[in-house]
Amino acid sequence: MMEEAPSILVVRLSSIGDIILTTPVVRRLKAKWPGAVIEYCTRPEFLCLLSGNPHISVLHTPETLPGGSYDLIIDLQNSRRSRTLLRRVEGDVRVRYRKANWKKWLLVHLKLRVDALSSSVVERYQAALGEVVLQDDALGCELFPSEEDALFASSLIAPGERVLGVACGARHFTKRWPPEHFAEAIRLVADGEKVKVLLLGGKDDRQNALGIMDRLSEKTLESVHDLTGTCTLMQTGALLRRCDAVLTNDTGLMHEASAFSRRLFVLFGSSDASFGFLPYNTPFELFEVPGLSCRPCSHIGRERCPEKHFRCMRDILPERVAGSILAFFRSFA
Repeated sequence: MMEEAPSILVVRLSSIGDIILTTPVVRRLKAKWPGAVIEYCTRPEFLCLLSGNPHISVLHTPETLPGGSYDLIIDLQNSRRSRTLLRRVEGDVRVRYRKANWKKWLLVHLKLRVDALSSSVVERYQAALGEVVLQDDALGCELFPSEEDALFASSLIAPGERVLGVACGARHFTKRWPPEHFAEAIRLVADGEKVKVLLLGGKDDRQNALGIMDRLSEKTLESVHDLTGTCTLMQTGALLRRCDAVLTNDTGLMHEASAFSRRLFVLFGSSDASFGFLPYNTPFELFEVPGLSCRPCSHIGRERCPEKHFRCMRDILPERVAGSILAFFRSFA
C-alpha cells in the first residue's frame, strides 16, 4: 500500500517530444497524491522543459542523481542507460514503460497493425504503472516558460497580431515536408489573410528554413520572420504559446505547441498515427497520404526515401494545407 505522501522518481532521458508527453503522467501522479515528492531525471539539455513545473519537486541529470530510496520508481525510458542508472537507487516499487518494439516492427516491415499499438504514448506511459491507477483529467501536455521567455516572445509579437508558427524541421528527412511545399503554403496564407509567420526550429533546421525563404517573393517575405537557430527551447515555447496556429512536421516542437492548446496542422510523412505520437488532448488536423503501401517505412524516420519517390510528403499538397489554415483564421476574423 503506497503512502499518502510517497517519494517518486520519474526517469525519461530524451527527447523533446517524449519528455513533454510524460507531463500528463506527472500531473496525474500529483493529483493522486497531493503530498507526493516527485523527482525527475533527464539529460541536462532537456531540464528546461521541466523547469517551473509545479508538480515536480526536484530535477536531476544522470550525472547528479544521488543514491537513495524511493517509494516508487518509474522508468519511462526503459533503455540500457536508464536501467544502469537506476541500479544506484532503491525503490519499493519499480515499473518500466513497455515500448512494444515488436509491434512497431510488424507495422513497419509487414504492415500488420496491432490494436494495442494505436493508443497515445501518454496512455502507454500510464499503463506501465500497473496497479497504480491514475485518474484521466482530459487535459494535455504542459510547459511553463519563464517570465523572461514570455518577455522575449512579447518583444516579437505585438498585441492583436495573428500569428502562424511553422515548425519546418525534423531530425529525419522523411519527416520533413519539402521546402517548396512550405513556401507555397505560406505564400497562399499570406496572400489570403494578414498573418505574421514565424519559422521556428533549432540550428539543425536552419537549412530547411533558408530553403523556404529563398522561394518566397519580396511581398511574402514582409510577413515572414525566420527565427530558426536563434531561440532557446523555452523561448520557442513562449513564442508557440503566442501563436494562434502552428503548421508542423512530426517533431518535438509539435508537442511543445500542443502544451499550449494551439490549433495544430500536422504533417505526417513516414510517420504513422499508430505509433502514438499525435498531439495529445489538443485540437489538430492531420495531413497524410493514406493507402501508400510503403508507409510507414520506419518508426523514427529515415535519411532518404527507400522508394525514391517520397510520395508520403510530396503528395500532401500545399493548396490543401493552406486552405485549412485560411479557414481557421477566417473563422475568428
